[in-house]
Amino acid sequence: MRALYVMLMYAVSMACCPVSTFAQIRINEPGRVVERQAENRANRKIDQAVDKGFDSVEEGIGNLFKKKDKKAKEPESSNSDANADKKPESSASSTAGNEANADNGTPVKAGKSTLKSYSKFDFIPGEKVVAVEDFAQDAVGDFPAKWNTNSSGEVVTIEGTEGKWLMLGPEGVFYPEFVNKLPENFTLEFSLATTSEFSYYSGYLRTVIAEVGSPAKDFPNWKGYDGDKKNGIELGLHPKDAGGSQGLAMFNVFGDENASSIMKNEKSFPAFHVPDHNVVKVSVWRQKGRMRLYVDDYKVWDLPRAFNPEKNYNFIAFSNQGYHDQANRYFISNLRIAVGAPDTRSKLITEGKFSTTGILFDVNSANIKPESYGVLKDIANVLTENGTVKVKIIGHTDSDGDDGSNLALSKKRSEAVKEALSRDFAIDKARLETDGKGESEPATPNTTSEGKANNRRVEFVKM
Repeated sequence: MRALYVMLMYAVSMACCPVSTFAQIRINEPGRVVERQAENRANRKIDQAVDKGFDSVEEGIGNLFKKKDKKAKEPESSNSDANADKKPESSASSTAGNEANADNGTPVKAGKSTLKSYSKFDFIPGEKVVAVEDFAQDAVGDFPAKWNTNSSGEVVTIEGTEGKWLMLGPEGVFYPEFVNKLPENFTLEFSLATTSEFSYYSGYLRTVIAEVGSPAKDFPNWKGYDGDKKNGIELGLHPKDAGGSQGLAMFNVFGDENASSIMKNEKSFPAFHVPDHNVVKVSVWRQKGRMRLYVDDYKVWDLPRAFNPEKNYNFIAFSNQGYHDQANRYFISNLRIAVGAPDTRSKLITEGKFSTTGILFDVNSANIKPESYGVLKDIANVLTENGTVKVKIIGHTDSDGDDGSNLALSKKRSEAVKEALSRDFAIDKARLETDGKGESEPATPNTTSEGKANNRRVEFVKM
């Protein structure tokens, strides 16, 4: 019934408001400037309701990060790099959201997320980064060159955030053409944002993972309604439930036949809602048949039989079911796919060295991102279980920036990891030594975004 009502309401709203209302919108830094690129809009007579709708889009996007602008005025962390005025090493943008209470998941409207606030976060990213998308190569105002869609969208920048975002247009499917193979163990991470006001009757933002015969031909099947969907899973997120105080999540698993839903569910949850928690980090973890979904530090779903081990999943997409209100928008950024299942214990204790790209830092800083908690906890568990083992922590960077700054940064980051293991996990500092290699020992060539991501790593060497 909800789906039918949403469809009817959407049809009515589209009948009242011309599609041209969604003409290109550009959000630029600084100063919250939104350029209207609707062709000759100033020279046409447009119905007042349409003008009001267009302006509400601008206002909603402009207010997207209003709460974070206030935080930006706070003093900088003492961990900031002294060479911050120099070009930093490349890094995915941070979208740290508001803190969630570690005991009961109740949203906290103020304060910065910390490692402690992520104390129940057990997500560990894949061993090797194989795809990174931050839209750095795309011009603002364009649809990204390495993606395809049957709708519209454009790359934008938003005041108060780093990097670029893909703003998703009306109902349609959006997929990265460079993702064409997914193994039985992988992780998918991305940043998700919405405008600060969002209608309950607008559709979910759906993340699709599926086996398809031809992505270019079959991707439209993953539109809002089930129709021709098969051999895949949808994970839906929405920033407002029926009560208006929480977000809404759903999943739908499809079998071999078209529209053959094997299992599905829907629930409210606190980690994603407007206007306070409308910028979040989404993490998906596949381990053979098992699927876990996290929003920031909140585990939304943990399904032991979501994936079919006999299927060759080769397709990832985002599906927008449609906007009920003209001011509503979804934004995605910082897509990161990593493969493999890290075996920390075996590699550190048996092989003598464990390397991870899962300990993340703020750009050009030794400040550890809260989403690194799962990796740090995994390493701490191994050290706790093997109480006589000592390790050397070695930081590495990519090649962006000058050699001296990167060397200093890598040393600071290894010290930050040592401090976190001691402070948050009670590992004796006497068991931990630190060093930094900067960009001098790359694991992969620094010629691609994926290569740079694999070089921004922390190594633990058994002594």
